[in-house]
Amino acid sequence: MGEVYYQRALELRALSDPNRLIILDELKGGERCACNILELLKISQPTLSHHMRILCEADLVKCRRDGKWMHYRLNNDKFAELGRLIESFAIESPEVDKLLTKC
Repeated sequence: MGEVYYQRALELRALSDPNRLIILDELKGGERCACNILELLKISQPTLSHHMRILCEADLVKCRRDGKWMHYRLNNDKFAELGRLIESFAIESPEVDKLLTKC
């Protein structure tokens, strides 16, 4: 059970950077080459690699190599999963309400 919470925290932490949010927004339009993302953000290649490593480790982004360039795309299944998680916090739960009234 702890592993699931660790993975969710990793995913949510990956979303906590403005540059990574811009990258994810760009990837909504489909697969992108690292070279295109570099042009968009005006950041160095090592900085982009840092951000992409975080997104890939969180499994929010899938990558593939084509020659010397990496290509990235959203992991739509993971975002659907995260959406359900976030939505679950907004749904009222009788069990949680009972626990809270005992406090």
